[in-house]
Amino acid sequence: MTTEKQHRFLDLDAVVGELDEDMDGSVKGETDAGNDTDAATATGAGTATTMAAAATRSFQIAPGQQVRVRTGPSTSHPVVRKLAGGSWVGIHCQRRGQQITGPYGTTDIWDNIAPGQYVSDAYVHTGSDGPVAPNCTG
Repeated sequence: MTTEKQHRFLDLDAVVGELDEDMDGSVKGETDAGNDTDAATATGAGTATTMAAAATRSFQIAPGQQVRVRTGPSTSHPVVRKLAGGSWVGIHCQRRGQQITGPYGTTDIWDNIAPGQYVSDAYVHTGSDGPVAPNCTG
């Protein structure tokens, strides 16, 4: 392998490392006062939480959209918070629910982004018309 190619691979490794750090399943600009992952990790208490976040893929909310996060997979479930367009969410699992039309088409797939929190996949750029995460159980 030539030196030039080695440098390209090293640069790619650096970029991937930075992306891995950014794609932790959190929503940029939001904080979760009830879950201080950094402090918990420093003491060893947050290891399971950190590992779970690392296994969750992150996706972007449609730009220009404010998306309601609901307690279940339909608009009849209460809203628990709103996400700004362009923010990132981790999808833990997905389930079928009410059919919704949004910027990314019409779908009945709902994304579980936290315990008891769902957003319609029609507002999340997953790059797929089908599921991208395991089916939610329970």
